Amino acid sequence: MNPGGEPGRDEGGLPPVDIQIPDDARELAREVLAYHREQRAQRRRARWDRVLGPLRGHGAVLPLIAGCVALSMLAGTLLSVFSISPAAAPVLSHSAGPAPKSPRATPANGRPLLPDGTVVVGGKSTPVRGLVRAVLALVPAGCHCDTALRQLTTQAAHAHVGVYFVGTANAMTDVTQLARTDGQGRAVAVKDTENVLGSAYHPAGLTIVLVRADASTTVQRNLNPGFQLEDQLRSLGSGARSVSPEPGSAASAIPSPA
Repeated sequence: MNPGGEPGRDEGGLPPVDIQIPDDARELAREVLAYHREQRAQRRRARWDRVLGPLRGHGAVLPLIAGCVALSMLAGTLLSVFSISPAAAPVLSHSAGPAPKSPRATPANGRPLLPDGTVVVGGKSTPVRGLVRAVLALVPAGCHCDTALRQLTTQAAHAHVGVYFVGTANAMTDVTQLARTDGQGRAVAVKDTENVLGSAYHPAGLTIVLVRADASTTVQRNLNPGFQLEDQLRSLGSGARSVSPEPGSAASAIPSPA
């Protein structure tokens, strides 16, 4: 450097430079701080490069994997919220009224028993299971089954078992008349007000229920004229047990066993 402060040419042939050397080193403090800041920034960039470098190399694969993981977590959360265990599931009632009474099997012979409930016989409420050693004819409304009912009554009389003509409330006018005529003075009209027997046996056409002494039953549906049930009726047992109707009715007598 020239003594006058002007740039000069170095003896080695280098271009001239203007270099000023401060008299006090504290004047370089700003440059030192800037240098340190730049070094720290370079170290931070190097650390981020080491962390993110592997991710940058996989392109769009990692975002796809991350999306799948997020969807799986969301699906698991929704299932845990909306799933209901069977024990906690509400029980829905399909009917506000009482459930229909169905016959239950007796352990003795495996046959269904007469259902629980009551019917009206001779104007009095009577347990259904009191109608044993008998045949119950479930007479449908508008039944054109006079011949079959007469044959049933005759065979029941020969077998010495009771016979009941059963009808619902809206069919009792016809059932009572049939008991007087086709029942030949032996059949008893029974009013099934709550449709206990109908709910239990689901009649189709003229349906009969053979009831043994232990209240176990056998059902035959769509009974047509010409049937022969006397042997089955005899197997119901002797000593037909019946419920007496009101005095003076046309069906006041039920045959006793011979």
